[in-house]
Amino acid sequence: MTSARSVTRSAPSSVQATTVTSSLLTVQTPGRGFTDLTSEAAKFIAEAHAGEGALTLFIRHTSASLTIQENADPSVLVDLTTALSRLAPENAGWTHDTEGPDDMPAHIKTMLTQTSLQVPVLSGRLALGTWQAIYLVEHRSRPHRREVVLQFVGGNR
Repeated sequence: MTSARSVTRSAPSSVQATTVTSSLLTVQTPGRGFTDLTSEAAKFIAEAHAGEGALTLFIRHTSASLTIQENADPSVLVDLTTALSRLAPENAGWTHDTEGPDDMPAHIKTMLTQTSLQVPVLSGRLALGTWQAIYLVEHRSRPHRREVVLQFVGGNR
């Protein structure tokens, strides 16, 4: 049980959602791995003159995904790639292999991760933690052109 002294919460703040701003981000991936989208998301928030609200990111694909992960130690991303490869290996006798041996494993990896994220925006800034970054995760071995919808809902500065 947590004692009352170890938990604090700021006073609630309210904003009337007066704006919906959207943009389409196109990303050319180099193939399997992680592409940091944090700076692009932050630029979008700045251009939207966002104050308080929420940023939604949605990837329009079924063989790539989105995640929020550590941005300080690159070995975390290496280990995550290894873990996903172990969970959905290539050449495991998958029925769906229309686009090659990485096709079905890519779909499984997307199902295990996320196709959308929501990040709070506070005082015009993404409310990410110190070691957090927003990543597009490419699950296919070849380079691909990926589309990510960015949408801010909230109030303006």
